[in-house]
Parts: sequence; structure tokens; C-alpha cells
Amino acid sequence: MDILWWGLTIVLFALSFVGIVYPIIPSVVAIWGGFAVYRFLVNPDELSLWFWISMVVLSGVLIAADIIANSYFVKKYGGSKTSETIAAIATIVGSFVFPPFGIILVPFLAVLVSELIIQKDIMKAAKVGFATIIGFLGGSLAKVLIQLLMIVWFILAVIF
Repeated sequence: MDILWWGLTIVLFALSFVGIVYPIIPSVVAIWGGFAVYRFLVNPDELSLWFWISMVVLSGVLIAADIIANSYFVKKYGGSKTSETIAAIATIVGSFVFPPFGIILVPFLAVLVSELIIQKDIMKAAKVGFATIIGFLGGSLAKVLIQLLMIVWFILAVIF
């Protein structure tokens, strides 16, 4: 039976990386699902309080990474609050419209159009649009690294 639970844990961990391309799948929930399967169905006493506290902190960082990266780059290149919101919505919509490319193209085009309407300057609108792409890629890279850290930490906690 442990093989089934370990398989489910691995599937949940893998699903957390799918959540980077399909943001409708919450990566942090998938990782915590893997932790929960282990905690409640494999070995309830093995993971320390230090592990759980660290995972809560890293989960907060994981959630913030995406928001901070996108917001930072849109603001840095002069984007409006409206463009920040549109970028977030367009990222989710784009993941379904033309996966996996839609997750980059749809936010770029949505922010480009919104900034063109707001600022009426094609060069500035294009800069903010490209900033959205940089923010998404930066946030995605940060999420991959944090998720890997969480999973490796889990594996090390289980082995040692």
C-alpha cells in the first residue's frame, strides 16, 4: 500500500510543476497534497516541526514570487495598475487559449493593448508588454527553484 501512497505523492509533486504552465493548478496546494499524503498515510511522526514551519515560510515565498516578479517588472517599465491586473488575468486565460505559448503571448498582447489605450505610446506599451514576459519568466524560474527546494527538503527529511 505504501507504493500507492508514494506514487500519489510523486504525482502531486509533478502536478505542482504543471501548475507553472497552467496557473489554474495551484502549485503550492499540489506540493502540500504530497506532504499530506505522506504525513497521514505513510508516516505521521517522521517530519519535524522545523520542516513544517520551513514549508509554511517557503509556501508564502512561492506564492509571493509570482506576484512580486510580475508586479516589479510591469512597474519598472512604467506600466499601470490596470496592466498589472490585466497581466494576471491574461496569464490564466492564456494558459487555456493556446497552451503553452498562450501563457506568454496572451498577457503580452493584453498588456500591450491596455497600455496603448491608457498611454497612447506604442514604444512604451511594447516595453511594458515585454516586461510582462520577463516578469512571468522570472516568477516561473523562482517558482521552479522554490518548489525544487521544497521537494528536495522533503526527500532529505524522509531519508535522514
